[in-house]
Amino acid sequence: MKKALISIAALLCILLLAACGNDDSGAGDNEGESKSIKFGATVGPYSDMVTKALAPLLEEKGYEVENQEFTDYVQPNNALSRGDIDANLFQHTIYLEAFAEENEMDLSSVIAVPTAPMGLYSNTFATTDEIAEGSTIAIANDPTNLSRTLLMLQDQGLITISEEVDPLKASIKDIVENPKNLEFVEVEAGQLPRLVDSEDAAAVPGNFALAADMDLLDALALEEMPDNYRNVVAVNTDDLDAQFAKDIKEVIESDEFEQIIDEEFQGFGKPGWMTEE
Repeated sequence: MKKALISIAALLCILLLAACGNDDSGAGDNEGESKSIKFGATVGPYSDMVTKALAPLLEEKGYEVENQEFTDYVQPNNALSRGDIDANLFQHTIYLEAFAEENEMDLSSVIAVPTAPMGLYSNTFATTDEIAEGSTIAIANDPTNLSRTLLMLQDQGLITISEEVDPLKASIKDIVENPKNLEFVEVEAGQLPRLVDSEDAAAVPGNFALAADMDLLDALALEEMPDNYRNVVAVNTDDLDAQFAKDIKEVIESDEFEQIIDEEFQGFGKPGWMTEE
């Protein structure tokens, strides 16, 4: 009886070891196994970037790629944190870090991607030099887009921002020079494309410009975007070293990805890592 029990125990150990050896928990690590990545992206250019640039190149690496579209800037991070998606593409680093801290999420950037810049658009003037005394310019009223707008207007010599303020946090009250006495109309960023017709000019964030079928190259000026305002692919921090995250980064760094950007996403500003090569 004792020998029988020992034999049964030994057999169970062998079966257990065999089961461990066949464990699928590392799906996608072994050659021939199916691999999948579920992205989340906001409707518009970044969803297009997933489907037109990322998905085809990742599929060449053997992945099945799904893209879930969102219409707001909250749910993509909630879905990522819950594990409903593997990665998202819709936000810049500043927003990602602030959202993660406020909501106690552990999210990280994998890599920055080419991003649609804010532009100054006008149906009244053909160049920034033509902007006349007392002209009205529609600008975003949210802090992030407002500071970007003011930096762009300063780069064009239209205003000067106080040196005592962090330029990434600048507001209207921080304007110390306004030689043309420009008047600013503050509205929600999503309304800016239609104000190009009713105001002398409007500073429109790139995603809203593209959603309104505006051509980025029609802008009087495009912002010189700091890299922390460029959109990133984000994942849960625990997945930063996962193979799928490494493959996403490798694909974005490829010449093939940049070629698709040049052909399909004209006017998008490239991140520093891409332009320094």
